[in-house]
Amino acid sequence: MKIQKDTSKMKFIQAIQPYRFSLHLVFVPLLIMAFEYGGLFILGVPIFGYLLIPSIDFLLRQYKVNDFMTKDARENFSLKLIQLWPLIQLILLGYCVYSLSNNTTIHLAQLISMAAITGIITGSIGITFAHELMHKKSNKERWLADILMGLVLYGHFRSEHMLIHHRYVGTPRDAATAKYNENFFKFLLRVIPSCFLSAWNEEKTRLDKSKMRVYSLKNPFWRYFGLALFFIGFAGSLGGTLGVLFFVIQALVAIVHLELANYIEHYGLRRRLIDTNKFESTKSHHSWNSSEKASNWLLINLQLHSDHHAKSNKNFLSLKDHPESQAPQLPFGYPVMILLSLMPPIWFKIMNPRVLAWEKRFYSN
Repeated sequence: MKIQKDTSKMKFIQAIQPYRFSLHLVFVPLLIMAFEYGGLFILGVPIFGYLLIPSIDFLLRQYKVNDFMTKDARENFSLKLIQLWPLIQLILLGYCVYSLSNNTTIHLAQLISMAAITGIITGSIGITFAHELMHKKSNKERWLADILMGLVLYGHFRSEHMLIHHRYVGTPRDAATAKYNENFFKFLLRVIPSCFLSAWNEEKTRLDKSKMRVYSLKNPFWRYFGLALFFIGFAGSLGGTLGVLFFVIQALVAIVHLELANYIEHYGLRRRLIDTNKFESTKSHHSWNSSEKASNWLLINLQLHSDHHAKSNKNFLSLKDHPESQAPQLPFGYPVMILLSLMPPIWFKIMNPRVLAWEKRFYSN
């Protein structure tokens, strides 16, 4: 009986292995159906992302993430999809804006709801893919990351993430590390201006060291600003004022999704100060880990964040799960944790004891 069960398990793993990182493609027809038919079809995107994916997570808890780590040549398909996503997202946004501009009966509440479900996709998928691409060394892939961030008007995230967050995570200098007992809404109001200013100042410092001025074309902020203006113009040319309004709202929703992920990933975790202005090196226990399967496949292993920060040069296919002895564990995947973070009393009740247990486990001495 056990042999038969193990055989069935292996067959399931082999069947799903090459295509598991294609789950995000389900969002494409769901979004198109929402714009074509409206009504209850608008609920398709949030139901898939926040109900169906966590349900699959629950059903697959018998499996381990590392069960799916075997190499398969067909996984190159997943890498190509990520590089294609900027074009797919641009076409989707163009379709959405054009569709709304030709809807003569649309009202503000409908426009906001359509922009919101679009922002769920551009935030959870677009920014996640941009995050993967900006960690690549090639100029082409970093440009693709900048395009995706330009589509949500948040281009400076690359500078902030690469120059500050990875260097200073878990320290007071990293605005993207949520403090213990800080609710998400306070975090959001703090992190948005702080990250912009810290990214700008870091780029200015880099230019100063090279004896260049801040308005030099070597400053990537001009690329960020240029892409943002271009895409706003793109939305305006297709949909006029309504198109621009839609584009800005979906970008705001996407930004909130990014900061929700930031909030979850390092909530309450800190690196120990070992000398004046010197902190211990970043280790796997300075990020929250989640081994849920479906949500990791949807978010290309973003939830294996402990391994990502421990070895940030690894691509998403190579990231591994860390056990509780090496990294603090989230009780659920990001979709559920995002919903919980929007309810601070429940969030604190679930997460604060885990932060205290983390302190005791890794810093009891």
